[in-house]
Amino acid sequence: MADGLFGSPFRRFFWSPPIFREWSGSTALMDWLESPSAHVLKINVPGFTKDDIKVEIEDGNILHIKSEGGKEDHQAKDSVWHVAERGTGKGEFSRAIELPENVKVDQIKAQVENGVLTVIVPKDAPKSPKVRTVNVTSKL
Repeated sequence: MADGLFGSPFRRFFWSPPIFREWSGSTALMDWLESPSAHVLKINVPGFTKDDIKVEIEDGNILHIKSEGGKEDHQAKDSVWHVAERGTGKGEFSRAIELPENVKVDQIKAQVENGVLTVIVPKDAPKSPKVRTVNVTSKL
């Protein structure tokens, strides 16, 4: 029961040091959807282009998404900020996500469109349990 409820990918939330790193600058929201064939991650990255974002696999199953550049607000020198809730200047972020064991890391795809980074992580086909017949005798 515990493995089903708190198993991968949620195990790290409760029993291990956190692998998730916060976005510096602004908070990026992420959706993680699991379908029968893949894990789909959608991460808000407004103002970033495909050239600003790097998606890497570390230690075999850690998906690391990061940027070293991005949105830059050009304002006149005589402008005055009254509210800055969306962040200002050059945004950088780094986020690491532990992937479940049943994924095909070599087939991960990522695309950014309209300020949303979509990462598709295909899953291995479920292994059907092999049935082996055991011969029953009257004496061992």
